[in-house]
Amino acid sequence: MERSAMSMARGDGARAAGVRRDPRSVRAAYERFLGTGEPPGGIDPVVADSWRRSLRSGVDPDTPHPQVALADAELAAYRAAHPLAAVMPVVRELVVDGAADDGLVVAVSDEIGRLLWVEGNRRLRGTVDRVGFVEGAVWGEESVGTNAPGTALATRRAVQVIGAEHFARPVQELSCAAAPIRDPRTGRVLGVLDVTGRRAAATHVVLSLVRATVATVERELATRAAAALHPSGVAPVDLRVLGRPVLRTPAGERPLSLRHAEILLLLAEHPRGLAADELAVLLHPGVLSDVTVRAEVSRLRHVVGALLAGSRPYRLARPLRTDAGDVRAALAAGDVRAAVGAYAPLLPRSVAPGIEQLRAELSAEVRAAVLASGDPDALDAWVRGAEGADDHAAWTRLLDVAPAGSPQAVRARARAGLLDETLS
Repeated sequence: MERSAMSMARGDGARAAGVRRDPRSVRAAYERFLGTGEPPGGIDPVVADSWRRSLRSGVDPDTPHPQVALADAELAAYRAAHPLAAVMPVVRELVVDGAADDGLVVAVSDEIGRLLWVEGNRRLRGTVDRVGFVEGAVWGEESVGTNAPGTALATRRAVQVIGAEHFARPVQELSCAAAPIRDPRTGRVLGVLDVTGRRAAATHVVLSLVRATVATVERELATRAAAALHPSGVAPVDLRVLGRPVLRTPAGERPLSLRHAEILLLLAEHPRGLAADELAVLLHPGVLSDVTVRAEVSRLRHVVGALLAGSRPYRLARPLRTDAGDVRAALAAGDVRAAVGAYAPLLPRSVAPGIEQLRAELSAEVRAAVLASGDPDALDAWVRGAEGADDHAAWTRLLDVAPAGSPQAVRARARAGLLDETLS
């Protein structure tokens, strides 16, 4: 089982020909390195380079010494003033809540590797505390050797360090994935996001989650920077779901996958939010696990950033205008022509139960309003659509209200006659 996790653990680097991740091979390579000073072939080049740096820095492989230079009060003040303090709610929503349930610890450091926040599973926090992975400690390579936060800072890239790939033996029972967080305006590294755990942290899923979370955090930083420059208000965001799903923002249109459109629409229809199990029921006619829902929402956050707010429950950070809502607003205002003119089947390819219900409700509302209106133009627009083409009641109603001898009346008489023959 552990070997399988190793094979999935790293992105492109882990799949390079000849690179081994299984614990036995890595431990053997590690011991040979300590004896010879040169990593043998087959080890991840990122790890091999880090081992060399760790050895040159004089790190003790048996007793690493993470530096703790700030007292509690100093750390609290430093942390409160740090640029990443403002986005910690986003980090908690995206990874910390789930980490507590999945046996993981989440850490955020500054640009030198000082751990500012260490949160997550209580039992695992006891384990990492014993190796000095605590708030205020500096986990740079020069202090503790190869580790995900330190190596991510040294290489300025996302990395995953698994088991014996750590330089310090006391840390080798753990695995971790980390990525630098950059200031979107300057590109300067502000710190690192790290997820640490046991077997669960050795999967490619965790590395992907770290990358996606960092991307969302950087977009949140960019949004906050833009808001500071333009404090006048929040730019509108529209969701188009009548036909091809599209998200419209001031930056332009962004096509959405069907699943992402489904989630956004369901959250727009439930402004108080939806728990993961509630969202699962609305998204899939069968069984959909909470883990799958979390993964889908995480990918969606990578697309829409700060538009999503909570995770328990999932909810939108602000109201989202939809074209389905525009149709309902036109109906409420009594403008049936505008409603039927704007109407199209809602996400027609979706088989999600919650979407199918919304689609049926909107269709029934528009049809009922059209039939009740007695407006020839509204009726004509309805029967020209896919849903109205075989609607006998609508064709009959159009025949009743269209001026005698008009093109609308002629079409209605012919179509109603055909439908009569089909139904008889």
